[in-house]
Amino acid sequence: MTPGELKQKTQDIPVDLVEQEDDDVEDEEDAVAEGEVANGGEKKKKKKKKSKKKKAGGATLVGPGGIKQTDPPRIGLSKFYPDGVYPEGEVQEYKNDNAWRTTSEEKRYDERMAMEDPEQTYQSIRRAAQVHRLVRQHARKTIKPGMSMIEIVENIENGTRALVEENGFESGVGFPTGVSLNHCAAHYTPNAGDTTILQNGDVLKVDFGVHVKGRIVDSAFTMTWEPTYDNLVQAAKDATNTGVREAGIDVRLGELGGLIQEAMESYEVVIGTTTYPVKCIENLTGHTIGLYQIHGGHSGKSVPIVKSHDQTKMEEGEYFAIETFGSTGRGKVVESGDCSHYAKVVDAPHVPLRLNTAKQLLKSINKHFGTLPFCRRYLDRVGESKYLLALNNLVAQGLVQDYPPLCDVRGSMTAQFEHTILLRPTVKEVVSRGEDY
Repeated sequence: MTPGELKQKTQDIPVDLVEQEDDDVEDEEDAVAEGEVANGGEKKKKKKKKSKKKKAGGATLVGPGGIKQTDPPRIGLSKFYPDGVYPEGEVQEYKNDNAWRTTSEEKRYDERMAMEDPEQTYQSIRRAAQVHRLVRQHARKTIKPGMSMIEIVENIENGTRALVEENGFESGVGFPTGVSLNHCAAHYTPNAGDTTILQNGDVLKVDFGVHVKGRIVDSAFTMTWEPTYDNLVQAAKDATNTGVREAGIDVRLGELGGLIQEAMESYEVVIGTTTYPVKCIENLTGHTIGLYQIHGGHSGKSVPIVKSHDQTKMEEGEYFAIETFGSTGRGKVVESGDCSHYAKVVDAPHVPLRLNTAKQLLKSINKHFGTLPFCRRYLDRVGESKYLLALNNLVAQGLVQDYPPLCDVRGSMTAQFEHTILLRPTVKEVVSRGEDY
């Protein structure tokens, strides 16, 4: 957002991002006010700190009438943006042969038309992105070793539902919150009864999504409390930022994968006296995101994170999740462990079901999730019980796809970062960018 646009926005709606008070400065000022006495015997007046405006992601949100976001965040985002105009993500101009798009009147017209079309408007995406930033801001501040995985995911999902003002298929959680640990790279969320506790030496990947009218924002980050793995975390962050920076209209996916791989594999991790190269997990990729479909449907594209001969190009208007995974292991994952993630198969053929329980469960899935991914905890939440036989039957019949945890070799560590980008006609918008990553 340009300074002029920001000024106009704050004139129209009193929505400010107010910087948190610095406790050390406050303590110092209190000491001056209470302990120092002026020549006339009067206390010096305490100077009042002016609050500063700050970008989303590192500040307290203040809306019309002085309404402030709670901690944890539970006030719906529309209360702070009553005109329905949400913060723009990070804008990056196209490079090389597409640099002309930034100033093209034709492309600016195309963009205005997209903004005016209720089916294509960017505001749904930006609303979901702002929810993601605020929810993860609180999560990154509060997640600590000793917490249960159930506690971590419920805090994130409760915040998402509250801020996006969950309303059926209008808005809600985009997919189950992934909290994969250590050698497990993706697709782990706790099922009911899971007693796993976060440990000091763990490497935690937090991957969650928010949707508004089926427009899903997909973004992930990694946390660790063991400095040994800082380079691994930085490698994944750098690789994702490289992918985001180099992505664009007409970019070939195979070449983009090579740039990501080069960034990732420039890092190494020293554990004890052994040095481990950081490897890209070659069989995990980024992806396009479709309407109510996290992996872009049958016509979706994959964004490799290793060099390949894929000549497929990114195109104008496409919507991508750029995600990278680094590992100290073999750099390849396999399915392992109890499944928690599921999704209805898009355009699945009609299959006659013999189990009445499977028929009823399919109706419930259609009603509550459609083609959005779900997990067993979500089935519990909508009142389903004793459904495992029926669920497995739907998987066996090809109506529901299961997504078991994806793991590298036990003893290795994995890290992930992810951003959602929109290839607008004039510029690339990194919609999930925040001050944190």
